[in-house]
Amino acid sequence: MAWIAANRRSLLLVLGFAVAAFAILALFSGHRFLHQSKAPHFIWQAQAFLEGSLALVDDPPNLEDWVRIGGRYFVSFPAFPALVMTPFVAFFGYRFNDTSFTVAVGALSLALFLTLLLVLRRRGELDRSERACTAFAAILGFGTLFFYCAIRGEVWFTAEVMGVGLTCLYLLTAVRARHPLLAGLFYSMATLTRTPLMFAAVFFLFEVLWPEGRPSLAALRQDARDKLKKLSLFVAGALPLALAHMAFNWARFGSVTEFGHRLFWNNRVNADIARWGLFDLHYLPRNLKAAFLNVPTISFDPLRLGYDPHGMSLLLTTPLFILLFFPKVRPRLHWALWASVACVALPGLFYQNDGYMQFGFRFSLDYTPYLVLLLALGGRSIKSGLFIGLAALGVAVNTWGALVFRGYSW
Repeated sequence: MAWIAANRRSLLLVLGFAVAAFAILALFSGHRFLHQSKAPHFIWQAQAFLEGSLALVDDPPNLEDWVRIGGRYFVSFPAFPALVMTPFVAFFGYRFNDTSFTVAVGALSLALFLTLLLVLRRRGELDRSERACTAFAAILGFGTLFFYCAIRGEVWFTAEVMGVGLTCLYLLTAVRARHPLLAGLFYSMATLTRTPLMFAAVFFLFEVLWPEGRPSLAALRQDARDKLKKLSLFVAGALPLALAHMAFNWARFGSVTEFGHRLFWNNRVNADIARWGLFDLHYLPRNLKAAFLNVPTISFDPLRLGYDPHGMSLLLTTPLFILLFFPKVRPRLHWALWASVACVALPGLFYQNDGYMQFGFRFSLDYTPYLVLLLALGGRSIKSGLFIGLAALGVAVNTWGALVFRGYSW
């Protein structure tokens, strides 16, 4: 009770922000908010869990991104979101609404990011006011690709949005390696929601091995026993869910590392996977194009501004990211966060899918919380004309995306 009283202002701020975020996301979700999406894969997997089956117990609602082996259908996406949905599916059955669920998870994820900023502020890691922390949480929610992903349900976007929230929980427990067991648990939840987040383990490694923020051999040798203990606790926290999902993969596909993507049935990517595999240098040019080079399309008859369904440059969807190259300060967490961005982002650039169909390069959402946190730590004034202009442009672009991106749900 004493802790609640001491942090009442922050708790009320986070709660109010969560309610406001939910209202805005629900508003932009529109008619979709009241209906299940057209890609409710996690609901079908949750129903299979409830009936003690690895495969779907009923035929899927469509043929988009399923695995079919011997007449049985499987979900290829990591199963943690389905596990979270299981209690709701137990009550609602196949009628459960994954769209409104994703909106709620989106609002919660933004509230967790604000909580992360406020905690870092209280611990002396972040020199920002509460108002500035709120502004950066709003930038994540409405000035990045998070906006269009959080309002539509669908298996791909639900996982991305939930991954943001779990990343925030992971960072809350991993900073200074304060809670290694919980950090390992949240890390495994994030990884089993979005597999690229497996590479975010580098953040915890930095916090354990180089607590002052700069890699060096001298720092590596200090307090070896304490570091080993923290790493062991992290592994212990991550291991239960990891082993469970490895057994799940083995029972379905005969390999602990096979989630099923290379086994897609009747999918547009099958030919590429058969020739090049899931990851290859061959995919790099098109992924770089989707992430950094694509621009809006313009037609003149009639006059219309459009977007490339393969993605749009991150420097257009979130222009504030340009400021990441010109920080005013480089605080303790600077290198740990950049290492995390690099490790999470690079494997995806060699992946067989660029994220089609999408408004912007949606795979970037896996490391967007790290990038926005770097912006907050970078020391630039949020009151400067440059910052306000870039932030406003990002909100405008992503509001456009939230309004016009159709995907598969309309």
